[in-house]
Amino acid sequence: KQILVLGLDGAGKTSILHSLATNHVKRSMAPTEGFNAICINTEESQMEFLEIGGSEPLRSYWKMYLPKVLLLVYVVDSADHARLPMAKQLLHQLIQNNSTLPVVVLANKQDLEGAHCITDIHDALALSDIGDKRKMFLIGTHVAEDGSEISSGMKDAKELIGQLVLETQ
Repeated sequence: KQILVLGLDGAGKTSILHSLATNHVKRSMAPTEGFNAICINTEESQMEFLEIGGSEPLRSYWKMYLPKVLLLVYVVDSADHARLPMAKQLLHQLIQNNSTLPVVVLANKQDLEGAHCITDIHDALALSDIGDKRKMFLIGTHVAEDGSEISSGMKDAKELIGQLVLETQ
């Protein structure tokens, strides 16, 4: 029941995982050097998240793990306009050979000034081009103050991921 969490370095993957696991915000400033695994238990299921760092040397590992997962969670930094084309290219390359893998795109850092809104993220990532057979979702998220409760977007993301895991088993 593994869920793969990918995205460029600095997108907020680790912070999102910690927040989903604890329901409280814990910002992580250090980039993931390699892999990060977190187990999240809900009433319905146990979900194992595997995050692979987003720096260039680690991206070569991304494709190796894709065939083994139920779901891809792809995190983008909504405020990093310059790197959205790279995020789009990598996402499209990742899923081009797997037309049924469900994808949840988290447009993270929605709270930052200058962050693209959801429709702009949808267009920048060309999500319409990814195909009709696939279950695909786009949710705006942010990880606010340390220690505070997670945002409604994060709660929605957690609920959706749990639902998709149940459906794909």
